[in-house]
Amino acid sequence: MDRLREMEVFVAIVDSGGFTSASERLGLSTAAVSRALNSLEARTGAQLLARTTRSVRPTDAGIDYLEACRHVLDAVADAEARLGAWHVKPVGTLTVSAPVLFGQRFVAPLINAFAKRYPDITIHAVYVDRTTRLLEEGVDVAIRIGHLGDSTTFAVPLGFVRRRTYASPAYLKTRGEPLHPRELTQHDCVSYTGVTQPLEWVFAERGTRLAVRLQPRMIVDLAPAAIAAASDGVGITQLLSYQATPEVLDHALTPILSAFEPDPVPVSLLHVERRGGSGKIRAFLEFVTDALRGNAHLQCVARTMAARR
Repeated sequence: MDRLREMEVFVAIVDSGGFTSASERLGLSTAAVSRALNSLEARTGAQLLARTTRSVRPTDAGIDYLEACRHVLDAVADAEARLGAWHVKPVGTLTVSAPVLFGQRFVAPLINAFAKRYPDITIHAVYVDRTTRLLEEGVDVAIRIGHLGDSTTFAVPLGFVRRRTYASPAYLKTRGEPLHPRELTQHDCVSYTGVTQPLEWVFAERGTRLAVRLQPRMIVDLAPAAIAAASDGVGITQLLSYQATPEVLDHALTPILSAFEPDPVPVSLLHVERRGGSGKIRAFLEFVTDALRGNAHLQCVARTMAARR
């Protein structure tokens, strides 16, 4: 029997006035109550109860130890009560990670709205274009674009985005539009390392992976830099569909080689606790999941989830 249980038995004996009453109160046998007290006295090295055939009363040492036991048991009860409330009520600090551009365009507005709805939550938002390690870096929730391989986390699928190829209308007017990925070897290309290998772009042809070796005109490690270069007519680039949405709507970029798009890339919400875990994580998952799945700019995601329902 653990120490807290032994303390609880000792307090119950004193409060109820005997071993039999304590056993009934705790749902234990009288023998188990006696063993718990004997173990407690052996461990403390003190006689805690004076026992006669008619009564049981605490010794001087027992009276002193009784108050300490009450403080410990009360503290544990209070902590468990607070923990129970913590699981229900959204409180505390929530650390959220997301890719930079995705975070800027889609996550940051949701975090702002979430912060207004839940004033007892302090939010630490981390926007990085790398895979965050939730446990090691203290991240509660991460939005990940790509295939998952982290078995220590729980994933909420949001859907998929596409890897697409883009060029500006001015570039296409001057250089012409490639009709097959292999024609890219005759064009200026801007490789964004967050989506493609610098010297190899991946496509699909009749269900088969098609890799095209390139000599890029420019290599960048930030999506905005690739978007700016392609919009300015420097060359053709590959991006994830959400990254170029505003430029496509503004006609600054045009999707090309759409018939050769590779398999879609999954978008997921990752967290380290089960859905029934802390209130802050549960509230954020519900808030963000519904919002992202219904976002008109993530049409590929919305269509995929609608098809799954």
